Amino acid sequence: MIIMADDLSGPQIADFLAEHVRQMRSLTPAESVHALDLEELRAPDTTFWSVLDGQALVGCGAIKDLRGGHAELKSMRVRPERRRSGIASQLLARIITEARGAGFTRLSLETGAVAFFHPARKLYEKSGFSFCEPFADYHPDPHSVFMTREL
Repeated sequence: MIIMADDLSGPQIADFLAEHVRQMRSLTPAESVHALDLEELRAPDTTFWSVLDGQALVGCGAIKDLRGGHAELKSMRVRPERRRSGIASQLLARIITEARGAGFTRLSLETGAVAFFHPARKLYEKSGFSFCEPFADYHPDPHSVFMTREL
């Protein structure tokens, strides 16, 4: 398995992210979906990684610079049939290491509040994240859970 920086130019990642956004929209009301689309992830303040197993894309994740040493974890996703195989843990550890290496001192995230997101919240807790108030431009939302950790 390889975790690599990705410029988001390939068709495989475009399809993977489109499916991510579709799934988030199926689980959460439109006004509470904060998944970034392909163009938003290409912004200069965002760094994106893909996870490959051979030639197969099996996961992805990103960080967005919020300024002042604070970054936001975005677009964490593992192919459904590969969940619970350790990919998300390895990817999250890599992202935390990369964020720390880039000089960030805090990493925060927004995730869903429904049961589907429970495994993700448990992974984040296991990785040192704790629940927090909304950050950056977020507002209290019953469909969102906010978490943060110092780096």
